[in-house]
Amino acid sequence: MSPKKILIVDDEPDLVETVRFPLEMEGYQVLVSNNGEEGLNQARKEIPDLIILDLMLPRLDGYKVCRLLKFDERYKHIPILMLTAKIQEKDKLLGKETGADEYMTKPFDIDTLMEKVKFYLSRG
Repeated sequence: MSPKKILIVDDEPDLVETVRFPLEMEGYQVLVSNNGEEGLNQARKEIPDLIILDLMLPRLDGYKVCRLLKFDERYKHIPILMLTAKIQEKDKLLGKETGADEYMTKPFDIDTLMEKVKFYLSRG
């Protein structure tokens, strides 16, 4: 069985590495995009099992990426975990409205993130 594919879309290299390392240690194949447009294209091409998505991204924000994937029959099954510095209630609401499965704010607990990744991947 091939490893589950996780796409991280974030423009902060330190955060990407913080998240990528434990995911790879768990045996997941990790793909990385550092802007929204690239993330959207990579998601459509690779069809990952899960996406960890920042909101404030160059070229295309995370809300648009999420909406474009979740309102497309071919990709709407992919769980999207939003991981963002936007902590206001209106931002969380917008995240849910665009189809995000989970909304987590930075700074975050890596163990909690890993639990959520496992939870969503186990449902697929």
